[in-house]
Amino acid sequence: MAVIIGVRFRNTGKIYYFDPSENQFKKGDYVIVETSRGVECGQVALPNRQISESNVSRTVKKIIRPATDEDLKHLEENRKKEKRAFDICLKKIDAHKLQMKLVSAEYTFDNNKILFYFTSEGRVDFRELVKDLAFVFKTRIELRQIGVRDEARLLGGIGICGRPFCCNSFLGEFQPVSVKMAKDQGMSLNPVKISGVCGRLMCCLKYEQDAYVDLLKSVPRTGSIVQTSDGKGTVIEANIITGEVKVNLSKTPESTPKSYKASEVKILKGVQAKDDNKEIENLKHLE
Repeated sequence: MAVIIGVRFRNTGKIYYFDPSENQFKKGDYVIVETSRGVECGQVALPNRQISESNVSRTVKKIIRPATDEDLKHLEENRKKEKRAFDICLKKIDAHKLQMKLVSAEYTFDNNKILFYFTSEGRVDFRELVKDLAFVFKTRIELRQIGVRDEARLLGGIGICGRPFCCNSFLGEFQPVSVKMAKDQGMSLNPVKISGVCGRLMCCLKYEQDAYVDLLKSVPRTGSIVQTSDGKGTVIEANIITGEVKVNLSKTPESTPKSYKASEVKILKGVQAKDDNKEIENLKHLE
């Protein structure tokens, strides 16, 4: 068995694994590690845990050391400098008249590089901007174009559910989400209803998709012909959450439809879900 810890380098985002050596860490501790970007200070998201050595990548590096009070002070100073760097970059973007939206600025822990994250509808020639920024800060400059989902993750906020964005609070990586998921879950295919603040499909559609797929197997779809204790009928409404269906009985078509548990009816002739391909295609830009 091998012992690892999980480390994040911002409040959110992907968790990276390191060998804690002989140290015992708890969630929230800070450590100094070596990454592809250089030496970084990260926060422990997953404390020491044992896993099978067969699941350990050969690239798992050992931590350099636990972070000291001096390291944390330096980290805080970097955060303050990032605000100044952000403001300067904004002015430079305006001066160069570039069509880009600056999202955040980030210093590497060793101050060898400043990363600026931005969004744009197309490609941006920022070569002159990089030269300008390098002259001001006297260090390496890197500009990274990100998507609207990454922008929401970096900035954070409150979703329509009233809770902090999933991507900014606990999601490690984005999962693929499709319009079909919203359709399977019986949601209105109204962009306002199924989109997050980022303008893309809500990440939470993925959470219960497997459960909905299983439920759809046991609940007759609307239009199915079923046998009930009161005779044959047609399902006019199906609630996959409660597992109930409303059936219009063939012998009394003018009467009020009766409700049955899905387990109480037998499907005589099922119907396949009909996707409105045109409608789904019109919403593809949300995925």
